[in-house]
Amino acid sequence: MSDKVAKFYGYAVCLITVIIFLISVSSLVSAFFDLSDPLHAKSHLLRDKSLASYEVYKMDILKSLRLSGDEGESVYIPDDEAIRGMFEASKEEMISMVTLGARRSITVNSILVLLSIAIFAFHWIWMRRLTMKLS
Repeated sequence: MSDKVAKFYGYAVCLITVIIFLISVSSLVSAFFDLSDPLHAKSHLLRDKSLASYEVYKMDILKSLRLSGDEGESVYIPDDEAIRGMFEASKEEMISMVTLGARRSITVNSILVLLSIAIFAFHWIWMRRLTMKLS
């Protein structure tokens, strides 16, 4: 009976490591794409102001200023130089955030891939020896 439990355990661990490997490789590919183009990464799409271009960013800023102003009150509208500075700062922040997140994901998932390969190999070899011993 203990041989069946050992086999079940060994095959279960192998199956789990294969699943972890596949998920980690998928995350690695996604992180490499994010790292190659940080401004178009998934996390960038969650922002309320577009960083696709300066003109689009400026339209978003002006639209939000008009919507936030009360009727009858004059709303401060920054000049082009101030809006350009805001755009560049937001763009640099986004690039830094996405780059850091992608590098973190690459590091963590690379470690998971290596660990899953090592655990799989250890258990697969162990299962082969157990099967040969039982034969």
